[in-house]
Amino acid sequence: MEKLIREICSLVSGPVSVECVSTRAEDIVPEARKLNQLAPNIAVKIPVNLDGLKATKILAAEGIKVNMTLVFSPSQALLAAKAGAAFVSPFIGRLDDISHHGMELVEQILTIYENYNFETEVIVASVRHPGHVVEAALLGAHIATVPFAVMDKLVRHPLTDIGIEKFLQDWKKVAAK
Repeated sequence: MEKLIREICSLVSGPVSVECVSTRAEDIVPEARKLNQLAPNIAVKIPVNLDGLKATKILAAEGIKVNMTLVFSPSQALLAAKAGAAFVSPFIGRLDDISHHGMELVEQILTIYENYNFETEVIVASVRHPGHVVEAALLGAHIATVPFAVMDKLVRHPLTDIGIEKFLQDWKKVAAK
């Protein structure tokens, strides 16, 4: 696993989130320190709960970047920023799955962070469709984790496809002359 993490980090110029699997602060901290030593662009990924917040406070004071994950409420995001998290990951698709509007959470988090000048960046996670990406961008989210299938849909538009087809048909007529 460590070799693979180093390889990924060597290919990516920005932060790479690597998840801690420990659940108690006294175990999360040494695990996060070890992960952090693998590459300079690692952000350790820790779930937002009491132990995660305790660990984040310690790690942030040491200069280790933390991505607090599984954020489902504005209060969790507020506490993560207060603890020193470099990033928070609200899982908007999972909220949509239970009939909540996930992007509303992103909007609330961004407002709170702006109100208090927090430097914590918002990573919109659990993106399910192109609308999530566009809405995240309109709200000013810093990052979105976008699956390839959604990325593929972002670039497609039926009028573009029709336009390309028309252009090629016209070109064939000109080329035949």
